[in-house]
Amino acid sequence: MTSLPQKIYPVVDTALWVDRLGSAGARFIQLRIKDLPEDELLAEIRAAHAFAKKHGVCLVLNDYWQIAVAEGIDYLHLGQEDLDTADLEAIRKAGIRLGISTHSHEELTRALACKPDYVALGPIWPTRLKKMPFGPQGMERLTEWKNLIGDLPLVAIGGITLERLRPCLDAGADSVAAVSDFTQHADPEGQVKAWLAEAGEAAP
Repeated sequence: MTSLPQKIYPVVDTALWVDRLGSAGARFIQLRIKDLPEDELLAEIRAAHAFAKKHGVCLVLNDYWQIAVAEGIDYLHLGQEDLDTADLEAIRKAGIRLGISTHSHEELTRALACKPDYVALGPIWPTRLKKMPFGPQGMERLTEWKNLIGDLPLVAIGGITLERLRPCLDAGADSVAAVSDFTQHADPEGQVKAWLAEAGEAAP
């Protein structure tokens, strides 16, 4: 199983963030957009894809598998509910790498049956960004997940800050995702560099 492109994994909601964080050295960025009209959504995804190519970023599109296939996006991230309707065969045929969210053993079993390129576990800590049906997973669950999936890359997400990056990596995460610690920071570009340094990765 190949490793993920980078240990840091910003999650953003606009193309502009892909440009800003990509220019600062982030090379693995998820675009997660909700509730946009279809034409605006497609325009935003195409702009993000263009910025990703400009900066050498592996773009991960959340949810919209049909668009990912049509636009040749690098990675697709699906939640458990998305697996109900996604055409995994079409996704694989398009050469798109797949990540799947998990929150329980049952969801992990389902995810592994889809032969993903990485598995995400969350929320590791409480998160303010969205209501979650699952409580905080904690560090022990992160280590348990890594032991269960072996060489398959593991992404930690949920309530993660710069100070929590290294503990997540030490517990078994191969990459660590965050939203507000980048997009709500006073210096988002500087925060990317701080995360890279903490993760032991040189800025490109």
